Amino acid sequence: MNTLLKNAACALLAACTLVAAPLVHAQKYPEKPIRFIVPFPPGGGNDILARAMQPKLAELLGQPVVVDNRGGAGGNLGTDLAAKAPPDGYTIVIASNQVTMNPAFQKLPFDIEKDFVAVAQAASVPMVLVVHPSVQASNVREFIALAKANPGKLNHGTPGSGTPQHIAFEVFNHAAGISVTHVPYKGTGPAIADLLGGQVQSAIATMASVEPHIKAGKLKALAVTTPRRSLVAPNLPTIAESGLPGYDVPLWYSILAPAGTPRDVVARLSSDIQKTLQDPSVRERLVQQGFDISYLNADQMADLMKRDLARWQKSIREMGGIKVD
Repeated sequence: MNTLLKNAACALLAACTLVAAPLVHAQKYPEKPIRFIVPFPPGGGNDILARAMQPKLAELLGQPVVVDNRGGAGGNLGTDLAAKAPPDGYTIVIASNQVTMNPAFQKLPFDIEKDFVAVAQAASVPMVLVVHPSVQASNVREFIALAKANPGKLNHGTPGSGTPQHIAFEVFNHAAGISVTHVPYKGTGPAIADLLGGQVQSAIATMASVEPHIKAGKLKALAVTTPRRSLVAPNLPTIAESGLPGYDVPLWYSILAPAGTPRDVVARLSSDIQKTLQDPSVRERLVQQGFDISYLNADQMADLMKRDLARWQKSIREMGGIKVD
């Protein structure tokens, strides 16, 4: 009888230990700084968003959050670095919907479904078709007509091959029946600098990266890529209402962690990201730069990624593929 009681007690203790283990983990986490990888150079949407979130997120976590810019290969180098990091909650990466686009047309060093776990969606941002002031077009229809009249003479700059900006322009080219040449750069900053200098004539860029130049008259904004007009620029039409019905290429930003990161750690990160985005100073800073705060929790973000992967596989196949420069 004593042996039976002893065995039962041991089994109960083991069960309690298993239940308590995640709670102990959650109470201890975090115990050191968190590396927040931005897979692009400073100046782009990923970087602007990460740095706006950084101070409040660090305050909530009680540990420093270190923004680590790791640009290259259109964002894939930094993302791959995050995929290979230990799954302990001390490495996260900010990834745009590029991660659901790229698998449709190129082989990546990571598998977005197998190598990552979704933590949250932080925000989305409208992209806008802009041209240098020297371009003789004031709207989308005029730009399309100009491109058709001058085949091969117009080009567009992007932060890199396979970025949402690149994909958005390829979708635009396909829908309009034109061929504006792609010129990839290593990040948003260099691409916008050459657009301002007239080395490239056009771009689809984040509102956050070009709005000051539009206001200063250094760039002309023609239309936004989303199906609805931007709250930041309500007078600017959509591409869909400017002659290309059905055109819709959004840009959202997610926070991901390496696959295998404990669920309680993911939940803690996701909750603190939500609280960060609810902070009035953070919201004001992001809204002023053209971001739309659009938090999704881990499960909702995972569902969105799954839907987008299927969407871009189908869309890019129908376009006949996309050339990676």
